[in-house]
Amino acid sequence: MANPRDAEHGDDTRFPDRFPELEDIPHVEILLVDAHGSTPADAGARMVVTEAGRHAGTVGGGRLEAKAIAEAQEMLRTGGSTRFRDWNLRRDVGMTCGGTVKLYLESHNASDWRIAVFGAGHVTQAVARVLVQLPCRLTCIDPRADWLAQLPEGVETRHRGEPGVPAEVDTLPDRTHVLCMTRGHAADRPVLRRIFETGRGFAFLGVIGSAAKAATLRRELEKEGVPADRIAFECPVGLPIGGNHPAEIAVSITARLLQARDAPRPRTAGAKPPRA
Repeated sequence: MANPRDAEHGDDTRFPDRFPELEDIPHVEILLVDAHGSTPADAGARMVVTEAGRHAGTVGGGRLEAKAIAEAQEMLRTGGSTRFRDWNLRRDVGMTCGGTVKLYLESHNASDWRIAVFGAGHVTQAVARVLVQLPCRLTCIDPRADWLAQLPEGVETRHRGEPGVPAEVDTLPDRTHVLCMTRGHAADRPVLRRIFETGRGFAFLGVIGSAAKAATLRRELEKEGVPADRIAFECPVGLPIGGNHPAEIAVSITARLLQARDAPRPRTAGAKPPRA
């Protein structure tokens, strides 16, 4: 970990050299750069956190460490290369000791290409098997735990009840590439409505289905009060190649996602148009 300029204490030794197994795995290194008063660890304490939790090291255990781990994992989910946190242990962490700590967090191997898929059915299963081989961060949201369990390793899964699925839109980072591939247009529509109502700045928004389905979705969204000029999505999604086999559809969709990633759209999907 690069020792930040503000760090007045701590060891400059490069911590991750001890963990070659993390060479290609997204992780966050945490350095306790300053500690005052009663604290569970001294300046210089270090810890490595992956999406699975603490990998090695410690910054003191207990509530402080739990909060630091949560901060690191949130950083892996939402992006960002570095951040500082200055916490009063009583006020910010809920500990009885009255000290203060300053933490420096630095992420490694975290891809900026984030893809979120609503729906975990047959086509999503095929798409996921392709995408996990690429340098992306893939999240899948579905109310069906059994389908989520079938996704390959490396996919972040979110099991939510049907009414709670659209709210996941709010948790996705800006510039995410979003796919709606739920069980049908009735389940796609609430997700799309949430995107357009909140004006999220997603990099890409695609919906699996036909041109007829797209027309139905647009008509129903307008009836529900979404302005027509805010309804922007690709449907059918994917390049016009291959047939209807899930694996061929997966190649088509992945190719379109790569195309969108490498040639950014002038207007982000779902974003509110600028005022005149």
